[in-house]
Amino acid sequence: RNDLSYCGNFLNMMFDKPVKPYTVRPEVVAALNKLLILHADHAQNCSPATVRMLGRAGVNLHASIAAGINALWGPLHGGANEAVIEMLESIYADDCNFDKYIAKAKDKNDPFKLSGFGHRVYRTFDPRGTIIKNACHEILAVLDISDPLLDLAQQLEEIALNDDYFIKRNLYPNVDFYSGIIYRAIGIPSNMFTVMFALGRLPGWIAQWKEMREDKTTKIGRPRQIYTGEPARKFIPIDERA
Repeated sequence: RNDLSYCGNFLNMMFDKPVKPYTVRPEVVAALNKLLILHADHAQNCSPATVRMLGRAGVNLHASIAAGINALWGPLHGGANEAVIEMLESIYADDCNFDKYIAKAKDKNDPFKLSGFGHRVYRTFDPRGTIIKNACHEILAVLDISDPLLDLAQQLEEIALNDDYFIKRNLYPNVDFYSGIIYRAIGIPSNMFTVMFALGRLPGWIAQWKEMREDKTTKIGRPRQIYTGEPARKFIPIDERA
């Protein structure tokens, strides 16, 4: 539709039906636009580094982007916002026992981690998180959706932001926490969250690849590694081994 923006058309194509036309709300368009922009690029995390490495090797754009998508597939990268919804579903199925899961997160002997909290690089609130947090709260207020998981998310956010344990360790809700909630509120199923991440990250991948291909001084990437295994060992011929 010529009367809709890029994000407006995207939403319309996803949700419009012949028997039930989809109303494109400007608040939803604005929120999705922010999400895609903020996911476009973010230094050298897993998928941009993959695409950049292939660009340095002279690999074509299609193959490089395919590699970026594969890198994004892992649960620790592209699946992080989906993990937030799965965690909320687990808490909801456990009679919304927040205390139990907060205690598990604080227990150093328990492998459980609160999905969507903290960041591997930032030791403070993710600057992108501030923007997405505001967009998330605006969307929930405007859409006024009756969804127990979205209510749970807001309660968990409030608990974590006021708990000394999380405050001292700078474990703030991150981009994955809020983006998962926004996608769910919009109506996007959780198994499509990684697809949405890929759509947002695509411009960044292309920019990283383009930079490597157009820089005539670029050489193939070769990360160094330090061997920390066994020192030199005596070789024993096969027929002399026990």
